[in-house]
Amino acid sequence: MKIFIICSKKFYDKIADIKVALENNGHVISLPNCYDDPATEEKYRDLGSDAHSKWKAEMLKHSTDVIENNDGVLVLNFEKNGIKNYIGGATFLEMYDAFRFGKKIYLYNDIPDGILKDEIIGFNPVVISGDLSKIK
Repeated sequence: MKIFIICSKKFYDKIADIKVALENNGHVISLPNCYDDPATEEKYRDLGSDAHSKWKAEMLKHSTDVIENNDGVLVLNFEKNGIKNYIGGATFLEMYDAFRFGKKIYLYNDIPDGILKDEIIGFNPVVISGDLSKIK
């Protein structure tokens, strides 16, 4: 299966081990935008709001293309700033794109409580509770 890993930049340090485990199970992995340089967004912010806005739009379009060319997404949703199973705005939009394209959506941890819980439930994700063998 071809899987696109999506998550907050805060969780990029967890990706390497998960990627290896998935590849050992025969999956082909696409990594998040700017995985190789997580500070990219700050560089564009420093260039001003126009540059940042343009860059952000390009990244959202790029994610849509990557999602379309994968079989599913794995959402890494860990605790961030005291929020259990955090899913941020960009990750939510990527989940929505996966839903629109009929792709499988896997959540590493439970659906977070919050204003988007009902929408995430509507995406019908598979909660794997950290068990990567559940990705099929």
